[in-house]
Amino acid sequence: MTSPQGPIVPPDLPEPEIEPRRAWLPSLVWVIPLIAALIGIGLVVKSILNSGPTITISFVSAEGLEPGKTKVKYKDVDIGAVKTIKLTKDHTHVQVEVQLTKEAEDFAVKDTRFWVVRPRVGTSGVSGLNTLLSGAYIGVDAGRSQDGEDDFVGLETPPPVTGDQRGHRFTLRGESLGSIDIGSPVYYRRVQVGQVVGFSLDKDGTGVTMQVFVSAPYDQYVGTNSRWWHASGVDLRLDSSGFTLNTQSLATVITGGLAFQSPPGQPAGAQAPDNMTFRLGADETDAMREPDGQPVRVVMNFNQSLRGLSVGAQVDFRGIVLGQVTDIGVEYDPKAHNFTMPVTMNIYPQRLMRRGRGAAVPAPGTPEGRDLIQRLVAHGLRGQLRTGNLLTSQLYVAVDLFPKVPPATVDTSRDPIVLPTIPNTLDELQLQVADIAKKLDKVPFDQIGTNLNSALKNADNLFSRLNTEVVPQARDTLSAAKQTFNSAEATLQQDSPLQSDVHQALQELTRTLQSLNALSDYLERHPESLLRGKPGDKP
Repeated sequence: MTSPQGPIVPPDLPEPEIEPRRAWLPSLVWVIPLIAALIGIGLVVKSILNSGPTITISFVSAEGLEPGKTKVKYKDVDIGAVKTIKLTKDHTHVQVEVQLTKEAEDFAVKDTRFWVVRPRVGTSGVSGLNTLLSGAYIGVDAGRSQDGEDDFVGLETPPPVTGDQRGHRFTLRGESLGSIDIGSPVYYRRVQVGQVVGFSLDKDGTGVTMQVFVSAPYDQYVGTNSRWWHASGVDLRLDSSGFTLNTQSLATVITGGLAFQSPPGQPAGAQAPDNMTFRLGADETDAMREPDGQPVRVVMNFNQSLRGLSVGAQVDFRGIVLGQVTDIGVEYDPKAHNFTMPVTMNIYPQRLMRRGRGAAVPAPGTPEGRDLIQRLVAHGLRGQLRTGNLLTSQLYVAVDLFPKVPPATVDTSRDPIVLPTIPNTLDELQLQVADIAKKLDKVPFDQIGTNLNSALKNADNLFSRLNTEVVPQARDTLSAAKQTFNSAEATLQQDSPLQSDVHQALQELTRTLQSLNALSDYLERHPESLLRGKPGDKP
């Protein structure tokens, strides 16, 4: 460096002192993120260690379900949560992925059931009202299987009976479901003891199979001889004692129900085992009826109107119901150019197979049974339609013996057996009235009326002539007859000369008869006097 005066010489500077660098120490600012990371890692590890298995549940709809919010609960305890929801490939269902807790890993077994709990109104009542505020959740019924499972099909409705309920299940077979639904009550002596848990149509379509659950301790009353029947609606009967109304409860009238009981006069018997099958009767009377055995198909051909006869009508034998009508048809007879009305019915001969006088009624299908039918038909066994109710004009089939009917035969080898019939009394009366009406229709009432009118005119003319011609002459004749009667009366009086002369004549006749009597007595004593004369008389 220079200046006008010359170069400037810098002063002497001290030498810098160089100190070695100290070791690096972390700042306290980094401690907090480090601790947070450690805590997060610990939570992740804990979550992994505490998490249970992941399962997939298939539902028809994901209504009310939300990923990350919807819980899985068992007895109101959280045991998992919904992770994701996605559609299946065919778009018919949704797959809900659920993460269970470590404590709930034993729920991932085959017979565990899942369903969505939401507000519902059913035959068993209202359920799921608590979800109105908290939202829907997935309910669980714990299974008891030892086989693990991670893919489930969810139930669309809550199960009526859960696995932790004690009791017995039974199977019922009936002809119709009636008004029964899942959850319908089961009654024993009008006390609700269980409910219907399922039903299905038989494979052959001839009936319905139901599953019922009877809770403990009421399951002990289900015996091997118990009878089951529909207790739905109102059972109204009219018999000799009047009207009888039977109902189980108001709920059964609306939603239907079932009932069971042992037959009258019999104990409950041994307790029925689990899943035992029973017959379900249409009503209590049907259920309490003794077993009928196999029915015999019978056909009766009627030549009259079947109005008022319906399928199910009774077949009656002197007050005993032998069966019911199963089919009503119509057939044309080309030979007679007429229609016949075949009525097919099931008859249960076992209802008559009661022992009496040391012998039993032969079983149908046996030679003795066929021979019995032929002998009964020969003695007048016939079918007849009768009116069972005058108000509704309902008909039933009566089977009885009619001794004064034309002879008939029966072919017992046919199936079904065709039994002869006769018209009922009312039909016979109608035929007789119709025959009388036909005969009366042939009477010429118009000609008779004309002739009667002419006869009445002639009679009127006759009476006019009698009044003008005959009556005056008859009046004169009656006057003369009256005079004659008066004269006869005067002649026959006691003080009349005729009466005196008659009296004297009678006295003379009496004396003459007395003399003749004396003469006859004398001649009887002296018959010789007729020749010699009276003794003492001179010759």
